Amino acid sequence: MGFPDISLSSIDDTVAAAARPASKRQAYPPVALDLQVGGSHYKDMAIQPVEYIHANGIGYFEGCVIKYVSRWRNKNGVEDLHKARHFLDLLIEFEDAQRGGL
Repeated sequence: MGFPDISLSSIDDTVAAAARPASKRQAYPPVALDLQVGGSHYKDMAIQPVEYIHANGIGYFEGCVIKYVSRWRNKNGVEDLHKARHFLDLLIEFEDAQRGGL
């Protein structure tokens, strides 16, 4: 059982396609940003939260806050705002504890 033959040019093409904004990507080859399981609440955004989070090196807690605040109107409503607040509260608690805080 070997690995499939994948040329470097096909990998380069896939990486280049992923770097283009969603509106300028071609349908094939599909890239992960073009595929979404469970709705289109991210795909319909001009910039998907994961793109912003990754490009700016944002950590897990902050990334979750961005994700939930970005999608709340189109997915789970106020429940997503509560989730965002939960991750913000977690971040504050961890940061306070690390700094010997409040």
